[in-house]
Parts: sequence; C-alpha cells; structure tokens
Amino acid sequence: MNLTKIIGTFLLGTLLISCNSKPKKERVAEKEKVNILWVFGEDISPWMPAYGDSTVTTPNIDFLVDNGVLFKNVFSMSAVCSPTRSAMITGAMPTTIGVHNHRSGRSNVQVTLPEYVQILPKIFKEKGYHTFNEGKDDFNWQYNWDDYWTGPHKTNKFFGKEGHGSWNDRKDGQPFFGVIELFGGKNKNKPPTLVHPDSVTVPQYYPDIPQIRKEIAAHYNQIKMTDIEIAGIIEQLKKDNLYDKTIIIFMSDNGYKTPRDKQFLYDGGLHMPLVIASPGNPKLLNQKGVREDLVNLLDVTATTLALADIEIPKYMESKDVFAEDFHRNFVVAAKDRCDFTIDRVRAVRTKDFKYIKNFMTDRPLMQPQYRDNRPTFIALKKAFNDGVPFANDWLKDFRPAEELYNLNEDPDEVHNLANDPKYATELEKMRGRLNKWIKETGDKGQYPESKEQLKVVYERWGDRCVNPEYDVVKSE
Repeated sequence: MNLTKIIGTFLLGTLLISCNSKPKKERVAEKEKVNILWVFGEDISPWMPAYGDSTVTTPNIDFLVDNGVLFKNVFSMSAVCSPTRSAMITGAMPTTIGVHNHRSGRSNVQVTLPEYVQILPKIFKEKGYHTFNEGKDDFNWQYNWDDYWTGPHKTNKFFGKEGHGSWNDRKDGQPFFGVIELFGGKNKNKPPTLVHPDSVTVPQYYPDIPQIRKEIAAHYNQIKMTDIEIAGIIEQLKKDNLYDKTIIIFMSDNGYKTPRDKQFLYDGGLHMPLVIASPGNPKLLNQKGVREDLVNLLDVTATTLALADIEIPKYMESKDVFAEDFHRNFVVAAKDRCDFTIDRVRAVRTKDFKYIKNFMTDRPLMQPQYRDNRPTFIALKKAFNDGVPFANDWLKDFRPAEELYNLNEDPDEVHNLANDPKYATELEKMRGRLNKWIKETGDKGQYPESKEQLKVVYERWGDRCVNPEYDVVKSE
C-alpha cells in the first residue's frame, strides 16, 4: 500500500530547507503499513539546541532532527494540556467541538462530542492497527478506554514491555499507532550534570530573582531527562526490530509551568517543539531539514493520518503539513476555564504579530489559580509587592481588552502596541481575523458553562472558586 503523502528527496549534502519551502511530493511504495509513535514531552518549551538554545545538550532529539524534519514555528491551540490533547485526538479545535474547558470530562456531568467527530486511535483501530497510550490521556469528555486503545491503561513508562499497552502487545505483524507520555516539565528525576541557576537567562517578563532562576534551571534539567528517555525509546524499538518501520513524532502539549507561560497565550505557553523523523528507514519519511513556516500543533493529527495513507475526515481543522498546498497565514489559540479559574482569552498569531483579546477585563490577568501557593508564585508576588520592576506590569489588578505585539522586535511580548496609532491598521486586521474565526467556527467559549458543570468544579475547589460565575451555585 502507498504509505503517505510524503515529500521528495534532496541532493546529497543538502542541510536545510529554506524558509517556507517544501520539496516536491513523492509517494513511497511500501507494502507494509507504517508504525507511528507519538512521543509527548509534557509541559516542555523548546529550550534546546535545535531551537537555538545550547544551555543543555540533547543528542537524541538532535538525532531525530538530523534524520527527519524540524518544525521551528509550531504553536499550540491551547496553553494547557486537556484542551490541547482533546484537539489533537479529534483533529478539531477544542472551541469548535465544545471541549475547551480544562478537564471538563473528569466529572459526572456528561460531556459529549458532536456525532461527526472521529477519534484518531479509533480510526487506526478500524484500519487494523494496534493502538496504545502509555501514560496520560486527559480528554475533556467521558469515554471508554477500550474504545480507543487496544492496549491496557498503564501509566508506567516501560517502553515496550509486554502487558503494559506497548507495541509488544500487538498481534504478529500488526502495525501500531502509539502514544508515549514522558513527564517532561514534571519530571522529578535529575540528569547526571545539573544546570546551575546562575547560568540561565531570565526572560525580560520575569524579575531576575533566585526562585525564577531556580525554576528555569529545573526545566533545562527536565529537558535533559526527556532527551535521555528518548534514547531509551529508540533503543527499545531497535531491540524489538521495529526501528526501521516506525515514524517518531516528538512534541509537547503546552509550555513550561512558569507563571506567565503555561495557561497563557503568549509564546512561552504556545511555542512547541515538533520533530517528525524516521531514522531507521528514510524511505518512510523521505525528507530532512528545517521548516520555518507557520504550523498549528493541531496539524499533527491530519499529518499522522496522511503518513499512514488514511483519508483525513473532512470536518477536521487539522492539515497535513506535507501536502503540496499546506499553508497557514495565522494560527489561533484559546484559553477558557483552567481548573477553577474562569477566563476567556483568544490569540491570533502570524509570523510577525501576536494579537490577544481579553474578554473578561473585570478580573486581573494573574487571577487566583491552582499554582498560587507554589514557591515561584509566592516569590513573584513578593517581588512585585516589594517594588521589583516587572515588564508591562502583568501582575497588576487589571488587564487590557486587547494586546498587540511585534514579534520581530519584541519576542518576549512585553510592549503592548494596541494603543499605538502606528499599528492601528495591523490591530484592525488582526481583530478582524479573530472575529471572523469566532463566527465561522462557532467558538463555544462565547457561551457560559452549565450550572451543573460549575457546581462540580465548586464542589472540588470550594472557596478557591472566587469568580462571580460561581455565585449561582454557592447558595445551594
């Protein structure tokens, strides 16, 4: 069977694919179905050599890059895990199919998907694949694990051990689509050599205080541990004679847990690593190089189907990045309720500009959230109250209705240009893109959550639910 819509060969010695260029498509004749393995590094920002940061070495990620395609400008559709994963497993924006509120599936309030939505592992199962998810899933609706995965529900990282949902639980000769979840930005293990806090660079939107340096250094150590774990996955594929039959897709779901990154729609929360490689058999993915064009993390879904030569459902908002006509002028990201914190924020990003619309200006940007009692948050608030300078004062008690950033001049997104007359035309253009997108997709975030769902959240979090939306259930 023809495997995929895969892109053509390069001459010997070609090192990079230039900005926005994609080689001619070439279909590879292979009778055997390809295996596809998603490797998720949870909560990982692209602070690695492949993205220009050499604070730690990542030889195994670099190995994938050297034997595949590195995507430099990939942005998530959400800065928190469950909406992102819900989108990637369905190929639709979470706001389009009503799964945008964080962990809304973890309750007794039934959350259902539109009938037309298909689930990626179910599609693969119907095509005869063994499917497994080794670790976290975290989708925002209720479902039966066995409907999606033929492997058992295990959270330990055994990388191929039988009985743990791995590729070694499949039938002889059966292809697999699998997901391995690495702890990534939540990894508590330490690499052999630690990054010292004094050696890191602090983004200008954070004050240069010891706790922030400690947090940043910790993430570099976690990235190093993730790289070591990827080596283990590659080695196990080799031992099981699957290395030359498998496409590996390495990525993350959202940025690191630092305060203005994870859960927020700045690039720190949305900019994702993405590498698609087949180091064991270049014919499975006959392309190497760097892609600079704009990509939505959601596009991994359609690309995965295309690599397996499976038709992409028409409803999907995901696109095959290797299709000849692939192109995105902009990507959209959304933030809605995260745990007990109710919010509605939308972002539109082009190559050069970021536009953010804050719909709930009655509450501060950094309103009460689940991380408030953690050391980094406590240190930040103390520094702010002590008068330590903060770029653009994002800890103040108010936030603007609109934000606009020139990403070429201001990659840290600290100089809001929304009120600058010189950027009035750009502001209007970005505002129009968002309004059109909301209308065309039927963005479900414009409608409040049900009383039943709010009650469930309130029953879990209690007095931490300070948003006025909870008033309707507090008196009951």
